Amino acid sequence: MTAPVLKQDVFQAISDPTRRKMLVLLANGEMPITAITTHFPLSRTAVNKHLYVLNDAGLVSKRKLGRETRYQLEAAPLVQIQDWLSFFEVYWDNRLLALKNIVEQD
Repeated sequence: MTAPVLKQDVFQAISDPTRRKMLVLLANGEMPITAITTHFPLSRTAVNKHLYVLNDAGLVSKRKLGRETRYQLEAAPLVQIQDWLSFFEVYWDNRLLALKNIVEQD
């Protein structure tokens, strides 16, 4: 069985602040869309569209429980972002070391 082809890029999916807040909210556990909607000044349709993007990027999974759809965080794809950011750590380390040297000289 092959892995499903994701339609959304992880970077694109987290580019929206509302979607980032949804990920933080879902980090606390699985939630139905009705509960998620109460945390945002958006219509249920708008929340559903954001969840659709997150689902397409593999950042959330959904399951039906009766008539209710429940969403859960899938953090594994966030490793792509961590890997990308880790490339720049050497630049941050160099800057912090330079700042340390300047502060210690005075």
